Amino acid sequence: MRVFGLTGGIASGKSSVAAHWRGRGLPVLDADALAREVVAPGSEGLTAILREFGSELLDGATLNRKELGRRVFGNKDQLQLLESITHPRIEALRQQRLRELEARGEPLACAEIPLLFEKNMEAGLRPVVLVSAPEALQRERATRRDGSASTDLQARIDAQLPLAEKRARADYVIDNRGTLEALYAAADGVLTQLCHALGVAPARYGLPG
Repeated sequence: MRVFGLTGGIASGKSSVAAHWRGRGLPVLDADALAREVVAPGSEGLTAILREFGSELLDGATLNRKELGRRVFGNKDQLQLLESITHPRIEALRQQRLRELEARGEPLACAEIPLLFEKNMEAGLRPVVLVSAPEALQRERATRRDGSASTDLQARIDAQLPLAEKRARADYVIDNRGTLEALYAAADGVLTQLCHALGVAPARYGLPG
């Protein structure tokens, strides 16, 4: 089974591409979903976080991820401590899921990772697909989607690599500055190219050859 990467900046449309590909039958493993799973109620990950960061982060039986994020954002030492707890568990879970997909005969899978380039993870996930949008459009979409304050949003954008560098490091780029229909069409085009490059019949995902 071949595994390729999918990434993109905040409000770039990456999740929309992932959802579209899932609808076509392509397995997509979402790093954010895996991250939530490894700190689920009763998990070892949650216990480790509470031990290091304090039990006040518990909201009922659930981790208050927003408060934890506020604590570690901009604090390098705290962020590294958090990542030392979560990243090995996320990767172990990802590998488990990939083994399950391979065992059921899937020829292709996608790993959706927002900070793929920032964490230098691309070597094992080639080819890499980048969903790209201009920063002004990212800001507009993110504000419309979740009402992010402009200062918080800009800080999150600044914490990511410049778009030009991501484009240079990606193997395929999906430009998302138009309609949702145009995004889906571009995503289908890239998936078709990936199938040809990796020896998978596009028809498996309902695409013309």
